[in-house]
This record gives sequence, structure tokens and C-alpha cells, in this order.
Amino acid sequence: MNTGQHVRCRFATHGASYEATTRICMKQAARANAGSETRVELRAIFHRGHGRGCCHRAGPVVALLCAWLTCVTVAQQTIIRIEAGQPGKSISPYLIGVFFEDLNYAADGGLYAELIQNRSFEYSPTEQPDWHPLKFWDVVSRGGADGYVRVEDSRPIHENNPNYALIVVRHPGDGFGLANSGFDFIPLNGGERYNFSFWAYQAFMGEMWGRGDHTRPMPVTVRLEDQLGNVLAQASFEVRGRQWQKYAAALTPTRSEPRARMVLLAHAQGGICVDMISLFPEKTFRGRPNGLRADLAQAIADLKPKFIRFPGGCLVHGLGLRHLYNWKETVGPVEQRRARRNVWGYHQTRGLGYFELFQFCEDIGAIPIPVVPAGVTCQHAGSSPNRGQEALPLDQMPALVQDILDLIEWANGPTNSRWGAVRAAAGRPEPFGLKYLAVGNEEEITPAFKERFKMIYDAVKAKHPEIVVIGTVGPFASGRDYDEGWKFARELRLEMVDEHYYVPPQWFWQNLQRYDKYDRAGPKVYVGEYAAHDRDRRRNTLRSAIAEAAGLTALERNGDIVWFASYAPLLARRGHTQWHPDLIYFDATNVYLTANYYVQMLFGQNSGDRYLATAIEPSPNPPTLAASAVRDSKSGRLIIKIVNGADTPARLSIKLIGLSTAELKGVKTVLTGPSPDAFNEDGKEPVVKPVTADVTVKPEFDYDAPAWSLTVFSVRD
Repeated sequence: MNTGQHVRCRFATHGASYEATTRICMKQAARANAGSETRVELRAIFHRGHGRGCCHRAGPVVALLCAWLTCVTVAQQTIIRIEAGQPGKSISPYLIGVFFEDLNYAADGGLYAELIQNRSFEYSPTEQPDWHPLKFWDVVSRGGADGYVRVEDSRPIHENNPNYALIVVRHPGDGFGLANSGFDFIPLNGGERYNFSFWAYQAFMGEMWGRGDHTRPMPVTVRLEDQLGNVLAQASFEVRGRQWQKYAAALTPTRSEPRARMVLLAHAQGGICVDMISLFPEKTFRGRPNGLRADLAQAIADLKPKFIRFPGGCLVHGLGLRHLYNWKETVGPVEQRRARRNVWGYHQTRGLGYFELFQFCEDIGAIPIPVVPAGVTCQHAGSSPNRGQEALPLDQMPALVQDILDLIEWANGPTNSRWGAVRAAAGRPEPFGLKYLAVGNEEEITPAFKERFKMIYDAVKAKHPEIVVIGTVGPFASGRDYDEGWKFARELRLEMVDEHYYVPPQWFWQNLQRYDKYDRAGPKVYVGEYAAHDRDRRRNTLRSAIAEAAGLTALERNGDIVWFASYAPLLARRGHTQWHPDLIYFDATNVYLTANYYVQMLFGQNSGDRYLATAIEPSPNPPTLAASAVRDSKSGRLIIKIVNGADTPARLSIKLIGLSTAELKGVKTVLTGPSPDAFNEDGKEPVVKPVTADVTVKPEFDYDAPAWSLTVFSVRD
């Protein structure tokens, strides 16, 4: 509203109706536009039912008019025109997906359902200064028992899994052994089954250097206990012989216990070697063995992601050439996988490996996008920020190239191929149908990088022309690596490149037209990592979520060139977080969904494959309003998304051009909150969450979009 704009007010007094047309100043107009009380200077003629007169003839009304009045302004409507009668343009049916990286304890202690921490005694000071192979294990003596525990590596289960524990019992008492409280603690649900297993062999019976009857087994007990030592479930075993064997039992706690621990006790004089001590809930996601934590996996599945990018991220190129991610170390029996230091400063068991991630993709209907090293390290490697990139010697590149070709064979090859047989041995004879392969992640675009990337690209395209290779253009939305990365991609005629940006919320509003200008004849875009970082990065504010929603409407509009998009990071365990903000937070028993999560969910659950031309008239400047419209060919749904990033509601007139249907039935979902600074707090009712209601609309209808909101209309025409 402008200074001097006419405002019409109606009121009644002493049984008569009056109306006034008045001019108000800019400051008053702003208040009136928000529906607040405004004192106005009257320049009006009043009407009574029986005639016309000046204001002094209005009698008792004058005093009322000079008082505070509540004025309802007729604000100008914004028109959103949608070409709903046209077929629209084809866009990516895979736009919204997720990016999984083992950051913030996202894998071990997170999505991977293993409840025992440091199960194979591989923790090291290179991961944390106070870590060692027995970290998170406690020696337990019951009823006067005595002995010792030490770590050995002379007879491992497998060369990839070198450490194990020797438990020596001098006096058995009521049992001597080890206890583990998991990741912070082990939560148990009474009446539910937990699958316990461990590997062991009998080192000796009696005294190590004395006499003993080695034909006798070592009796062993496993217990699930509360903090006071009360037994909730237990099982007994007999360990025999000097060959490594796996022992297993199902344990059912008699009651729930949020802070339990696992205790393994030996009950005779002698020694046993143990490794891979494991406890899984039977109720993993889809009941998979060596599976995923059900509630976390379900939260990801509820996003309806069309793809999953994994395993990184910075995890792929690591902190040095010795730590380039090797997918082969993550497949096969878990006791034969090689654990590694995580680039984020903790430990990876690799129990959640390539097989489990490909399987998860299939379980939730997402396509896999694995990321492989490009033959160089991160530019910050070796504790040398911005000057630490190292390149794999060229004589070692053929081996890396072969590893990548072997990955494609593992995913897609027949069961009689070398790596297809490895996949089949894991229980998957059918190919996974890999179509996309990303090479590199945010690397500095140097001559060494380009030389090695081209070696990989040429080899993949020569043997597998059906595979789409995705390049990288650095960690930012602009700058040298972005420019050089795009130039290199065009030279190679890459099919797709991976853009990343972590930016303030306002950046998304200021860049709504970013991809409108991209060359449609060039590579497509995968926005592989993005997030709006508000002033306090520890908080996932409504402001940040709405900014991301606005950006996603622009990606939908440009879905003919932007093929994939994934927020990052995905998961973060409370108390073990290296990066903020994140999409989903969790602890041992709870999952906490952010405002940003709900934005991703609404776009993921309401995606389409045809974009309908959408225009906003007039368009606010600076931009605070965004909209997109898509059609889903399979369901026939027409989906309209409206984002209001202003402090006040937006009065909208929505026109579905070309539709003759009198009424369209569907649902309306609104995501908003009490203020742009609002965020969902752990353990409290979310203040930012979607609200859905049935709706019936006409081809032309009015809608007031709440301040700081995302609205989704999903209707059938």
C-alpha cells in the first residue's frame, strides 16, 4: 500500500451503518495492511440510509471516527498463472533424492543397526587421541574371578580384520570377561528378539604354560544387563577347538531397558580368543540381516527419494592417498571387510557397505549413485589446507581404473563373472541395474586431477557406454574450481556435473533464475550437496527451510537440465556431530525431524515429470514469493507448490489456464511455524510440521499463503 492510498472502513453505531474512505500515511498503511489498529485522519463524507451530509451531521459517529479504528484494507492480489491445459515440458522424474555420507555417526552408531561399539577391536589413536583397541570395552570380574584381557593380531579371522581379544581366566569365580555399552548405551525393548553373535577359538585350557585338559570346552555366557547388573536375557555357549568359529543366539529381554549393556563371561580356567562381538535387533528395516536401524531407515524412506548418492562426500577421497575409498573392502562377509579411519575423525566398520547401500536403494525404490575416487586427494589433505592435494602415481592408475570397472561388473555383471559372483554370493543374483557413476567430489581442478579423471572417464565409456559419468565442479557455486570444472566438463562432453553450495538463506531467493540461463545443449546438473545455513548453524530454522523450498521450485522449473538434487548432510547423532545443520537428528532411541526435512518430504512425495509454465504477476522485488507446478503422468495429479518468504501473508489469485473442470478435489498441505526463527527442538512437539486437509478448488481460486510457508496443492483434474 502506498502513501495516500484510499482505505474503506465500515462500522455501525446507534443502529446506523457508516462507511468512510480515507487516506493514510505510509507508516499507517503498513500497520493497516497487517490488520492492526490505525488512527486515521478523516477526509470523508458519510452515508446514512436516509441521505447524505458532511461529517458534522454524522452526529455521535464523529467521536468514534476520531478514535482508534480497525481498518481492513483491500490489499492487491498477486496472480499466479499456470498453463494447466498444456502438456508442459519433460523434466527429471528423479529430481529429489538423498545423499548419504558417514558423517556425524551416520553409519556406525546410526543407520547401521549394530549395537556394539568397536566390535572387532580395531579402534586406534589415529581416529581419536584416547582411542585404542579396547576402547569402549570394560573388563568384568564376577564372584571373585580374576584374569586379564589383551589384544592380539597373530591369528586373525581374516587379514582385513587383524585385531582380536584374548581373554585369560586365572580364577573363574562367577565369570570373567568383557562388557560393552554400545554407542552411549544399548536400548532394549522388552519382548523383542536381538541377534547376538561372536567369533571365537579356544586358545588353551588350564594354565597357559602348564597342564590343562584341552579336550574340555570353555563355557561362555552372554548376558544383557541393566546398569545394576540385573539380567534381562542370557545364553550359554561352549567354545571348542583352535579354529575360528561363529557362535550365535537369539536373546529376548524380559523388559525394556534404555541403558543396557552386553556382558560376555568365560567360566573356566583357560583362555579364549574372541572377535566380531555383535548384537543386532531382529527388527531391522525390512528384516534384513546385517541391516539398518528401522526408524532411521523409515524416516529416509518417507522422503520418497528417487536416488541415493553414497558413500561421500569427502569420505571418498579421504585425507591421503592411503585412504582413498575402496568399495571392494566393503563387500563380502562382514568379518572379512577392512575397517578404516573415518575422514571425519572416528571409525568405520564398513558393516554398512556397498551391498547394504545398493540393497537399501532397491528397498525404497531409489536408484544408486555411487561416488568413486578421481585419483587425487582432497586439497586439504595431510593437515595442509588448500595445498594438500596429492595425485596417485600414474603407474598406479590402471589399478584404480580397474577397481572402478570391477564395481560396474559387481553391480550389473552376470553371476558367472568374477565380481557378479561376489554379488550373487551375498544373496543377490540379479543385477542392481547401475546407470550413474560419480567420479570425484569437490576436488581442486588441477592438471593432475584432469589427467586422472580423463583416464577413468575414457575407460568407463569405452567398456560401458551406457553408464552416465558425473563430474565435479568444486565445492562452491562460483569461483575458480567452478569455472575450471565446467570448462573441463564441456571439453570432455560430460553428461552431467555435480554442483555444491552451502549458503545463507537469502542466496536461494537471489538465485531463483540461476539455472534459467544454463545451456541446454551442455551437461546436465546434479546439485549433489546444498543447504541454507542460517545465522546459527546449530538450528534448522523455518527461514532456512523456506529458502530451500523456494530454491527447489526453481530446480523443478529447470528440471530439464537439473536432473538430481540432494540436501546435505543427511544424518547426525546427537552428541557425536561434526557438522551443522543436518536434515535428520537422532539419538539411541529417537528420531528428530527438522523443518528442512519436511520441505524435502513434501517435494519428494509430490514430484512430477512434466513442468507446467508458471508465472507470478507482479513478481515481488526483492523476491519473497516462488511457485512451481508439475504434473505426475503416472497418477495424473496436478501439483502446485507455493513458497512465501515474507513476514506477511500473500494474497493470491491462482489461475489454472486451460482447465474446464468445474471443481478439482485433492489435498492441501501447509508447512509453516510461529516465526522464521522457529525450529523443532528434541523431545518437544514440533513447532514446524506439515498440516494436511482435503480441498476442493476451481480453475480460478483465491488463496492466502501464510507468512513463511510452503503450500502444496495436489489435485486431480
